[in-house]
Amino acid sequence: MSRIELDELRTLFLFEGLRDEQLRWIADRSEVRTFDTGAVICREGEPAEALWVLLDGRIRLSRMTSGEDTVINETSHRGAYAGAVRAYSETASQAYLSTLTSTQPCRLMRLEATDFGTFVRAELPMAVHLLDGLYMGIRSTEATVRQREHLAQLGTLSANLAHELNNPASAAVRATGQLRTRVAGMRHKLGMIAQAGLDAELIARLIALQEAAVEQAAKEREPLTALQEADLEDELIDRMDELGVTAPHDLAPVFAAAGLDTAWLDGVIEEVGRDSVDALRWLGYTLETEALMDEIEDATSRISTLVAAVKQYSYMDQATHQDVDLHPGLDSTVVMLGHKLSGVTVERAYDRTLPQVPAYAAELNQVWTNLIDNSVDAMDGRGVLRLRTSRDGDFAVVEVADDGPGVPEELRDRIFEPFVTTKPAGKGSGLGLENAKRIVERRHGGTLSFTTGPDGTTFTVRLPLNA
Repeated sequence: MSRIELDELRTLFLFEGLRDEQLRWIADRSEVRTFDTGAVICREGEPAEALWVLLDGRIRLSRMTSGEDTVINETSHRGAYAGAVRAYSETASQAYLSTLTSTQPCRLMRLEATDFGTFVRAELPMAVHLLDGLYMGIRSTEATVRQREHLAQLGTLSANLAHELNNPASAAVRATGQLRTRVAGMRHKLGMIAQAGLDAELIARLIALQEAAVEQAAKEREPLTALQEADLEDELIDRMDELGVTAPHDLAPVFAAAGLDTAWLDGVIEEVGRDSVDALRWLGYTLETEALMDEIEDATSRISTLVAAVKQYSYMDQATHQDVDLHPGLDSTVVMLGHKLSGVTVERAYDRTLPQVPAYAAELNQVWTNLIDNSVDAMDGRGVLRLRTSRDGDFAVVEVADDGPGVPEELRDRIFEPFVTTKPAGKGSGLGLENAKRIVERRHGGTLSFTTGPDGTTFTVRLPLNA
């Protein structure tokens, strides 16, 4: 420990403008302490005994959040201060609000909290009242706006998710109702076939025809054009008219969709003979039933995919900090914003060799949400969104690009500042990009930058591959 020299104290921005006697008063009550890497200088929750000012080295501020030590800031900026920063206030909690740790060997000035508070109240009484008022006002305003921002984002995601879930759910309900009708028709036709007194061999041939038709319908084939499909249906209708099948217009689309033609019809007639009319109707019900079950399977699979995307997006049941593949997070964000992206073409250029990144995965998904949401708004919901990942040395790089009109020139230097937005009044709080930058830089030690012009804007996130 040693005293701080007056000349060095004068170079610290916190004490700029003070008179020599004021500086001397502070110097007489301060001491310089040195710390090795990893030393805990002060700990969150303990009595705030001192103000700490960085002279040399690097320090980190962190706070416990949901049981984890969360990095708030890390800096080597000379003159950065922490600790009992509000010792002058009579209403503030006099406990350390965060933990201060050295990340490199460093030298700090220590000023007793009581001395710091005494000095500020005696020398700057008006500032005490102003700072207290500003502090409380800013905290209240920011908390309110951030809450509204989070609620608005949650509302957007909920609306998109509800829309995306509603479509397959409605399709499944509709298909289930139709399936019940078709199964009832199958039972009826099966009863008619049974009443006809068919022998076991003919029934076996019917079942074989049924299996063959289902197998043919399930095969991959080149889709027909609208004209080709219409021609095939006409051919099927004409042939069934010759056979005396009632309402052939109902059956023809079913057979055509399954890839069955008049040659197949003739094969059924050859196998079944005089009972081919009822057999065709029964086979039609069979194919419709298979198609409806496929529709239900597709709808429920889409719902499962959406639920999986929600879990991926929120990283439910997983550690908050872990090594993560960035691509599922980007894709789940696109799914979550699916309804908003309905008029947007999403192009992906992913580097699948990209290593996993140590990250707070759910928070990174907030970054992707803000960047993608901003890009879509910039394009007014119509255009091309490009998502690209790559590696640059020890960094993973994620780019989110749009072909909108670009950021207005007067806002380019301030785009990451709180409450700055290009959106019309009432459409955005101006905290999305600020929040994204804070998560990328303070929480992950990365960088968030952008390039812009009349052909669009590209936001670039660089994340360290090493924790």
